[in-house]
Amino acid sequence: QVQLVESGGGLVQAGGSLRLSCAASGRTFSTYVMGWFRQAPGKEREFVAAVTWRAGTTYYLDSVKGRFTISRDKAKNTVYLQMNTLKPEDTAVYYCAAGRYGLDYSLKGLYDYWGQGTQVTVSS
Repeated sequence: QVQLVESGGGLVQAGGSLRLSCAASGRTFSTYVMGWFRQAPGKEREFVAAVTWRAGTTYYLDSVKGRFTISRDKAKNTVYLQMNTLKPEDTAVYYCAAGRYGLDYSLKGLYDYWGQGTQVTVSS
């Protein structure tokens, strides 16, 4: 089992920044990739970004490229999502997830463990 705890959400004005953190514990050695997903009210949960744990290769949703940066700190077993130039359409609950090797890290099915989520609200 892997436990994930997110933090760092909140209310911010459009154009502002937030940094989300996801602390992992438990059988983290089995994790190949860490991802961030988000879910807005009435919408499907969507992929935002992912990073492979060993190599640090990153993947992004097109609409967040250049604004969001995913990173990991192996020593702390923590993944971060730095979000800059936030827009009202970024408003959602953001979830951290731990997954296994695959060909497409935007697929929710590759992720076996999920955090409880943290709310991000961007006001216009």
